[in-house]
Amino acid sequence: MARVLRITARNARFQQWQALLTSRAKRQRAGEFLVQGVRPISLAARFGWRFRALIHDSERPLSQWAQALLRDAGATLVPMAPDLLAELGEKDEGVPELVAVVEMPADDLGRIEAGDDFLGVVLDRPASPGNVGSIIRSADALGARGVIVTGHAADVYDPRCVRASTGSLFALPVVRAPGPREVAAWVAAQRARGCPVVLAAADERGDKDVFDFDFTQPALLLAGSEGAGLSAAWRELSDVVVRIPMAGAASSLNVASATTAVLYEAARQRLMARSSQLSS
Repeated sequence: MARVLRITARNARFQQWQALLTSRAKRQRAGEFLVQGVRPISLAARFGWRFRALIHDSERPLSQWAQALLRDAGATLVPMAPDLLAELGEKDEGVPELVAVVEMPADDLGRIEAGDDFLGVVLDRPASPGNVGSIIRSADALGARGVIVTGHAADVYDPRCVRASTGSLFALPVVRAPGPREVAAWVAAQRARGCPVVLAAADERGDKDVFDFDFTQPALLLAGSEGAGLSAAWRELSDVVVRIPMAGAASSLNVASATTAVLYEAARQRLMARSSQLSS
């Protein structure tokens, strides 16, 4: 039988969860983060993420969706006063039906599995949680198998990132790594076992148009930081640096837009290759 913890006042447990909204250090120390919204919570459940607690409005009849989650999740159930739940939900208006406290998985690059059709993304020191979440969403939609966030970067478990990903954070491995050395070691390990992953960086000063690079091979796409772009260390590690041809006065795109454009080109090439194989 699930444990029930009723919260009606600003006690220590409420303050601990409230701190997860704004403090990266406290999220990391607790090993948990808050998830808001029906779709993200549903996808977290679907892909087997561990719920530590499910917080719901103590004064509101629950929908069938919420009742099923509360019954099946195996988490601590927390009826909470609506004014407190509204703070955890961060909604502009009203009180959310549920807020989930979810356990963070390990930051282990082994969670990302490479194969003949592998496509992944590396983000170098991204500063904006919204950009990170948007890129995770694009990676999921366009067939990537994992996202690696490196360096001193926005936290993938920041509520703004989780919301921007619209739940895609739970659908594919998103792993944090210290920097290029760890990613290079992972790429070398994949190559050693027979998967020739190519590291393709995107930069406005790239050597080759994105349309002219073969993205049907196993590829790890690298996007530089919003302000500094591609660092010298990453450029040296990359097998190729591609650029998106630009028209008009703009010299470059927002990192989320640029990454999505390159991912779309990779998906297009792969779809065309499959179609060609089927018709031959």
